[in-house]
Amino acid sequence: MSSIEATRPSAALSCGTWTIDPAHSCVGFRVTHLGLTDVRGRFADFCGSLVVTAKGAIDAEGTVTAVSIDTGQPQRDDHLRGPEFLDAATHPQISFRSTMFEPLGQGTFRVTGDLTIHGVTREVALDAEISGTEQDPWGNTRVGLAVSGKIDRADYGLDYGPLLESGGLLIGRTITLSIDISAVRQG
Repeated sequence: MSSIEATRPSAALSCGTWTIDPAHSCVGFRVTHLGLTDVRGRFADFCGSLVVTAKGAIDAEGTVTAVSIDTGQPQRDDHLRGPEFLDAATHPQISFRSTMFEPLGQGTFRVTGDLTIHGVTREVALDAEISGTEQDPWGNTRVGLAVSGKIDRADYGLDYGPLLESGGLLIGRTITLSIDISAVRQG
């Protein structure tokens, strides 16, 4: 699966399984509206993990419940859950599985993997930065990661978007991902 065999990715990611803590993490996004402003949103229901082998290879996976989309505006959220966008009734999950981690230095990585949205899987490259580890008051070791990247929603069949008089799109095609993760080491 993913591979960093020769070098340890970071002292922060010790060997083992790290499970995402949804209460202290956020899967967010933003997209341009009318070419003027960004609308931000998040998914409230998600899970995931990182597995680090003794040789330093990392596998990451995550799943988001599509119906949990929240932009702070219920009517828009219902539209986004519907068939013109996520079609959450037919495609209830959005998923990611890494295929490669490339160390870039100083706790940063390029993470390549398969992202499935709306039943369509495409390879994406994301940037990740490890902010470090800390022991919480309950004795758990946690790692913090910030993950970011951009996708074209049309690549996933999410091509709804009336044209404006100016010729621009009502809703931009580029979706900027912003994922903040707190993961707990198991065992």
